[in-house]
Formats: sequence, structure tokens, C-alpha cells
Amino acid sequence: MDSNPLFAKVALLGIGLIGSSMAHAMRRAGLAAHIAGFAPHAETLEKAKRIGFADSLHDTLQPAVRDADFVVLAAPVGAFGDLMRQMAPHLKPGAIVSDVGSVKAAVIRDVAPHVPEGTHFVPAHPIAGTEQSGPEAGFAELFDGRWCVLTPTPDTDAQAVETVKTFWRRCGSEVEIMDARHHDLVLAITSHVPHLIAYNIVGTAADLETVTQGEVIKYSAGGFRDFTRIAASDPTMWRDVFLNNREAVLEMLGRFSEDLTALQRAIRWDDGEALFNLFTRTRAIRRSIVEAGQDTAAPNFGRLRKKT
Repeated sequence: MDSNPLFAKVALLGIGLIGSSMAHAMRRAGLAAHIAGFAPHAETLEKAKRIGFADSLHDTLQPAVRDADFVVLAAPVGAFGDLMRQMAPHLKPGAIVSDVGSVKAAVIRDVAPHVPEGTHFVPAHPIAGTEQSGPEAGFAELFDGRWCVLTPTPDTDAQAVETVKTFWRRCGSEVEIMDARHHDLVLAITSHVPHLIAYNIVGTAADLETVTQGEVIKYSAGGFRDFTRIAASDPTMWRDVFLNNREAVLEMLGRFSEDLTALQRAIRWDDGEALFNLFTRTRAIRRSIVEAGQDTAAPNFGRLRKKT
């Protein structure tokens, strides 16, 4: 793999799980001569300083993006428009701006109007993550073997798209080009609605916790534990995802509600055949995900069991 720097300076506007993991991946691949990190909070910057994944850290935008060849919006998606508007006057000609948001149509809507002439915006979504957050959660291998979806508009500079493709491939990702609205529909069912369901189930269990006198937590089975893992994800990030992918999420929730009603009917009327057929189809989906290399077939979703 090429070890020459792709960029002289990369500015990461947000240094949580994804931003810090990008910094580690860039270090590993030699992608940037200088990595600048931006965060508005002193505590976040202090953690990043101790870890040492950035060459410079900033609590204001201007010095972070000054002379940067590649600027990545890695904050919650609700902040992207304002960040773009503030940094626009300070971008160098030819700079590429990208992002890591899991919503794309709303990001294009909010960011594109503020991109200065002579700079390029290439929307991107690395489909990778954990339930952890903050600078200390990042690691270089997060993107290895995962997909990164780019959603350029018809006006996006072709060479800028190729450069961003190269960047993510050198970070370890596979790259796909997709229409922004199609991306949002796909991610609504593969990521956003599952998170919403997890938040709801864990919230319901929290309401029952006082009734059952602690037994919900004490006797948590694997299924519930996995829901709590998802529901431990960053609340600010996911609030912004749902509010900015409203239409697709509501459409998928409607379909989910219809299917849930069908399941309820099958259980009520003792329709074991319908249940068995559904469970057989869903088991095949799990096998397909493992075969595609997007998860491991190891027990407990590949996580080590706690030793006793």
C-alpha cells in the first residue's frame, strides 16, 4: 500500500470515536503530514492531547482549518451547517471538505450552500462504529473491511471524489458511490430504526426495573444485553440522525409496525408455521452478513465472555 502522504494537512472537526479513529488510521497509513483536531470543549482537547493522535489541537475553527487540504466534519450532523458557514472564509483554494455523518441528504442541504467557490464538498459515510464515544474510544482498525459510502452531487468535482475514495481505501475501507436519498433509505432500516428500537426496548425495561425490583438487569439475557449495547450510543449524535433523516425513518417505522402487527396476529392465533417461516428467513440474513465479512460467526457476536 502507498505510504506517501495524500494530504499535507487534514483538519478533523470533531475528535470523538470517528474523528479520533480517522486520526489513528491516517497515522497508520501515512496519509497526512499534519493532523489538526478541533473540539470546543477543554476536557475533550485535554484527553486528545494525552493520547497524542493529533499534531495540533484547537478550540477555534480558523487555526484548525487554515491551510488544510482536507477538512472533515466529524461532529453531530446537526452542527454541520453552522460549522461549514463559520469555516468557509478560512478555507484554502482547492481544499476538499467531507463529513462522516450517517445522514446524507440533510447534510448536503445544510452544508453545500456554504461551500466556497474553488473548494470541493464530497459527502461521505464510513459505516463503522461502536457504542463508545470520545477521543479515547478511537482505534485505527475501526474502518478495516467496512464500507464507506460517498454521495457526491452531480456538481461534485470528479477528481475530489477520487481523492476521497483513495483516502478511505487507505484507511482500510471498501468504497461505494450512492445517491444521497437512497443512502438515507438504506441506512434507515440497517442502522437508524434498529437503534430507535433498541432505545425504546431499553427505555421500557428501565420503566419495569422498579416493578421487578432489579430483576431486569440481574437476569439480562444475551438479546437484551445487545440492545443495551446499541442503546449506549452517543445520545447527541443519534438525536441529530433521527431529526435529519425523518422521512426515511418514519417510512421504515411504518413498515416495521405493519410487520410487528402480523407477528402479533401469528402469536395470538397460534400460527406456528408463519413464525417458523419468518425465523428461517431472518436466520438466513444473519448467515449472509457473516459470509459478507461484516460480522463474525463467533458466539456472543464475537465479544469475549467475562471470565469468572
